Amino acid sequence: MLEAMSKPVQPTMTTAYFLQCVISFGAALTSVAIGVYHLPVDGWVRAFLTVAVLYAVTSSFGLAKCVRDRQEVENMSSRIDQARLDRLLSEHDPYKTEAA
Repeated sequence: MLEAMSKPVQPTMTTAYFLQCVISFGAALTSVAIGVYHLPVDGWVRAFLTVAVLYAVTSSFGLAKCVRDRQEVENMSSRIDQARLDRLLSEHDPYKTEAA
């Protein structure tokens, strides 16, 4: 019974949610690209904005990876602590007396 209560709930990602995220990302990137293309400025300004947008996109992927990695580390240490606690509780006998 204790083992069932200590098992962490695994988040599930549905196909619809994944598809929504991919479409949203594609729409945002496409709209920025169209906006930069139609700006009434010189080519070097467009190139600068394009590089800036690509840098922001790659940085956001890096940040998302760091956040995910940190959550996995915290989840892993939490699971290790929970396993230690479960072992201590299973080995503990409140009625056992220490013999001298």
